[in-house]
Amino acid sequence: MSEPCPPVVEMRDLSLRRGDRLILDGIDLTLMPGERLAIVGPSGAGKTSILRMLAGLELASAGELWLFGRHQRYLRLDQRDPPDVRLVSQNPALLGSLTVLENVGFLLFRDGRLSEGEIRERVARCLAAVGLGGYEDRMPGELSGGQQKRVSFARALVDDPGRDGASRPLLLFDEPTAGLDPVASTRIEDLIVTTTRVAGGCSVVVSHVISTIERAAERVVLLYQGRLRWQGSIEAFRSGDDPFVVQFRTGSLSGPMQPTEL
Repeated sequence: MSEPCPPVVEMRDLSLRRGDRLILDGIDLTLMPGERLAIVGPSGAGKTSILRMLAGLELASAGELWLFGRHQRYLRLDQRDPPDVRLVSQNPALLGSLTVLENVGFLLFRDGRLSEGEIRERVARCLAAVGLGGYEDRMPGELSGGQQKRVSFARALVDDPGRDGASRPLLLFDEPTAGLDPVASTRIEDLIVTTTRVAGGCSVVVSHVISTIERAAERVVLLYQGRLRWQGSIEAFRSGDDPFVVQFRTGSLSGPMQPTEL
């Protein structure tokens, strides 16, 4: 009998301070292989801070963070072999002077292990997976906002030749549908599911958009004032009567979550 896979993410009583401000307070959270998780809550709740910690851009002030069974004690740039975590930010962050091919394959070109033909093949597969086959020679300025976001998804799919072929990445999506129309949002939401499946990994989505939460996630956690207030399945999120969930889902001004400033 094969051994059970360890959690991809384990947060153990994790806290984060910036100066006198307590950003995250005693978070306990586990993410298993293949899961799609949404982190929700009002602005300033600490959602993006969790993504930054998972991406290795910030360290906990207290508690422990484990990724793929490895205790994270250093920032990503300080690690010799950082875990396979890929962040798709709210801004596609494409380099305007490079083609789509060069943007998606940027790290492969810089690494220098593969020929240009091999890189082109890998990039072509990733672009086809996000519905942009044949766009390799386009410039970012020739693409719509939704297409630029899809290019950033393709970039997250590119295989790293330096990693074990069995690697299953952790994909992080920060407000992936912010500023998009409903049709473009639906395409991106479907792409989150497709990208997670194609990469063979798991995903964490931070979003305020109800359709994105419901279409892209299987499980939801809700943060408020840096603390984890609720977690459950997407079905429980849709129909549950927890006061935090009801207020977030309905956008009501009445409930336990109140703005600290106007």
